[in-house]
Amino acid sequence: MNKLEIYCITNKDSEKLDNLDINLVGVGTGKFKSNYIRCEGGENINNKEKNYSELAFHYWFWKNKLSKYSEDEWIGFCQRRRFWLKSKNEDLNKPLKDIILREVPNDWHKHNAVICESIHLGTKFMKLIKRGWRNLIRDPKILFNLKNSSIKLHFDMHHGFGILDKAIDVLKKEDREEFRNYVNNRSFYNPHIMFIAKKNIMEKYFNDVFPWLFECEKVFGFENLKGYDQTRLYAYLSERYLSFWFKKYSNYIEWPWIFKDIN
Repeated sequence: MNKLEIYCITNKDSEKLDNLDINLVGVGTGKFKSNYIRCEGGENINNKEKNYSELAFHYWFWKNKLSKYSEDEWIGFCQRRRFWLKSKNEDLNKPLKDIILREVPNDWHKHNAVICESIHLGTKFMKLIKRGWRNLIRDPKILFNLKNSSIKLHFDMHHGFGILDKAIDVLKKEDREEFRNYVNNRSFYNPHIMFIAKKNIMEKYFNDVFPWLFECEKVFGFENLKGYDQTRLYAYLSERYLSFWFKKYSNYIEWPWIFKDIN
């Protein structure tokens, strides 16, 4: 059975995480115990962590550690409050340590990447009026299908009208219009910047997503990114692109995950 290495990224030191016996990564300005990996030294973007969130570790891992893995190993990422499950049939009432993923499931043998099971997007009428009125003016038909809101509408409402379109404008040509069509016509995506992949797939993904985000920096910068909806803009952009990219470029499988609030 192939080896599986998963890194759990957090901005808070937590004894509850320590007890899970998994690889822990500390990002941000907080203090962490010695068992936490820090994305320091080597090539890094730690100065951008506020806007890139867990991507700061992804970048550090790509530049400083990925090359050390073999081609047949599985490597993945999860987060402080979101974890991969061992299977699709876990008893969620059991302790978290007993149900999180530690070994490669047999279901993966025909695949080279794993992404989170998708979430569906819907919009409430009052929220549309308050935050999506410009989308409504542009396309009144969205009012009649609020249960199936597009990725584009959802992003416009929560992270800034027109931002996703401007970001797509600087995406590589091979993906540009295909990704634009994807976000305009899908009402679900695979969330949380969580994925597991073989080395070659991870390398290809990082080679696409980070150059794109650096181009986006030239458009949006950092100084004007304020508030919950925009501070982590580059993480939000990568989250939508991840869903598209792995479906286009990998032989992926969707896998269950659990939200567990660990403080």
